Amino acid sequence: MNHKISIALASLAVAVMTVGCASSPTVAELNALTDQIVKASFRTEGIAQVERVTATDETQRACSQADVAGKPLDEKTAKAIEEINFKSIRWPANGQFLGDWKQGEAIAQSGRGLTWTDEAKASNGGNCYNCHQIDKKEISYGTIGPSLYNFGKLRGVTDPQSPEARAMLEYTWGKIWNAKAYNACSNMPRAGHMGILTEAQVRHVVALLLDPQSPVNQ
Repeated sequence: MNHKISIALASLAVAVMTVGCASSPTVAELNALTDQIVKASFRTEGIAQVERVTATDETQRACSQADVAGKPLDEKTAKAIEEINFKSIRWPANGQFLGDWKQGEAIAQSGRGLTWTDEAKASNGGNCYNCHQIDKKEISYGTIGPSLYNFGKLRGVTDPQSPEARAMLEYTWGKIWNAKAYNACSNMPRAGHMGILTEAQVRHVVALLLDPQSPVNQ
């Protein structure tokens, strides 16, 4: 084990035991100790920057503190966070929400990108299957998120280009771009907001979910 990590873990154990003798450690104390361990445990390697772990925004801090406290955010705070994240959504510049569902399927099935072994110029995958069922033929998929099979069909989207489908197009785009705009502490990555997927890639994934020809809706 790395010497710095050993020291940090030992410090955490001693601090928790010391504080615990008098009372339970506070959220601030646990956060400070966690920051110490993170800084000792992670380093920049290739395109994987340590700031991805150490740099947090108000949304991440609030949700992390709620996790440590073991209770959800209060309604007022959650609503405020959702409003901030909703304002950050970048809608398609050309007004086109739909791309090519075949490219969207490839993006959703790819788990590559943003690791220290990836090239900076390589396209990232969405890694969607890691949390969702996408195609009925899949035999392996994650269950952290709900199944996306028949996503558009179940929502009555028979023609995603129609005016009636506009609200669902916007919701699907916004959810992929920044899921925390709809659920303050969602486990879903903020794919567009954090630069995981480009605008063009988001457009393709929206097509995967809503195009009637997509295997999602068969």
